[in-house]
Amino acid sequence: MVEMYNNGGPFMHPILGCLIFGLAMSLYKIWSLFMASINTRKFLIRIKKALAEGGVEAATKLCENTRGPVAAIFHSGLLRANRGLEHVEKAIMNAGTIEMAFLERGLLWLSTVSTVAPMLGFLGTVSGMISAFQDIAAANDISPAIVATGISEALLTTMFGLIVGIIIQTTHNFFVSKVDRLVIDMEESSVDLVDSLIDLDVDAKQA
Repeated sequence: MVEMYNNGGPFMHPILGCLIFGLAMSLYKIWSLFMASINTRKFLIRIKKALAEGGVEAATKLCENTRGPVAAIFHSGLLRANRGLEHVEKAIMNAGTIEMAFLERGLLWLSTVSTVAPMLGFLGTVSGMISAFQDIAAANDISPAIVATGISEALLTTMFGLIVGIIIQTTHNFFVSKVDRLVIDMEESSVDLVDSLIDLDVDAKQA
């Protein structure tokens, strides 16, 4: 593998840099999405219990002690519960937009790497073919031994560029699907929270 890397020419270095950067961003996304993931159903049950037993204040305190975007959205909405449901829904919407931006942070870089790495590979291919034709012109001969180095460089950069692109694109797609699931959880749980606050308000008026 090291020999193939060395034979790939100068474009192998930026391709390797893309791989290292892409893997580093992937590790960061794994950590950030792990920190953002909670069992939404269990958390919602706990929120409803807190609302029933201790009211909005107890539910707010529970959100403060829970990590993740769902808890952050709930916390933002519950802080404005005394202003009415309209303010709660607006706060949830604003907080959801912010949390979505945090969840999607880094995905653009992964997408860029998955695009740039194959392009660098193709650029290395063009460079290798130019080198091969220059060797042919200098030797005034089309002997396979003369053009082998340039063609080998061209094929190796293409191969490594595509490998890096496939790896990073796969991780990017995985993270996109994970973020989409989190966003769906955020939307569904926010609706449940608003319904719970409506029920709490109705019960308070009846009492």
